[in-house]
Amino acid sequence: MNKQLAHKFCVAPMMDWTDQHCRVFHRAMTSRALLYTEMVTANAVVHGDQSRLLGYSDIEHPVALQLGGSDPTLLAEAAQIGEAFGYDEINLNVGCPSDRVQNGRFGACLMREPDLVARCVAAMAEVVQVPVTVKCRIGVDNQDSEADLKKFIQIVYNAGCSIFIIHARKAWLKGLNPKENREIPPLDYERVYRLKAEYPDATIILNGGIPNLQEALYHLGYVDGVMLGRAAYQKPFLLREVDRLIFGEKSVPLCSKEIVMSLIPYIKEQLTKGVPLHKMTRHMLGMFQGMPGARAWRQRLSDNTVREKATLDTIHHALEAVTGAACQHAEYDLYH
Repeated sequence: MNKQLAHKFCVAPMMDWTDQHCRVFHRAMTSRALLYTEMVTANAVVHGDQSRLLGYSDIEHPVALQLGGSDPTLLAEAAQIGEAFGYDEINLNVGCPSDRVQNGRFGACLMREPDLVARCVAAMAEVVQVPVTVKCRIGVDNQDSEADLKKFIQIVYNAGCSIFIIHARKAWLKGLNPKENREIPPLDYERVYRLKAEYPDATIILNGGIPNLQEALYHLGYVDGVMLGRAAYQKPFLLREVDRLIFGEKSVPLCSKEIVMSLIPYIKEQLTKGVPLHKMTRHMLGMFQGMPGARAWRQRLSDNTVREKATLDTIHHALEAVTGAACQHAEYDLYH
């Protein structure tokens, strides 16, 4: 591992969001948060374009690879490939509720098959040295009692997984789409707290609906770690306070403008490789949310970066629309 692997604060794996460019952007604000890839199927890793699917920048560490699948042999091979690429952790997705995932027999539907999940975990743990972890829900459909969750955790724990990221909502696989599954089933943080109390030797990370660092700090009184998804993506500037507030480091966080400027060398390098500017700047649209000039920033990036010949000048021009108030006191990030 290139950096200390700590689950105290994580940024969630999010399909179509947490690609390499997103992770590099997030790393510019926090050196300690554990970052996750988008979910990649084991089949794609084994048989697909591995450089395209698994490529990342060394500055992303610590970074975990999230896999989807239900074939222990295939997952083990994919995990070995991920470890060879240098990923610091292999995570198995047992929480995604989309139809496409269900049809492939992976994601949240696997919570109905804890013995299969255990075999998958055991197969991966046998062939890699990095941690093998599981991301799941608190339940699925009508299988959502506290006893069901404990049974699932116990079986998978016995197979060699001691790190669980738990989205504190159950998943409805019929009748709700993925977006609704992130919003409609009620959150039950207390169930996750109780699970941690029952499994003190396991590492339990809480995920789901955490809007800011103030609430993250509260949850850390009950669990080992927190994972933010949409809040970290939609209000990315909150990440610049993670090292200080969550990990106790004394470094002074960069302001939003400084963070954007620190990314210029990376963006310039990617442009020379033929990566369109909008592929990178789309992750930065929320950087100045709630600050003077935020609308102009978003508009200039959205309107201009999609042009075929968009250059770094587009970013500089967008920054000109943002006032110095964007470097306001970082406590804003804690409470909003």
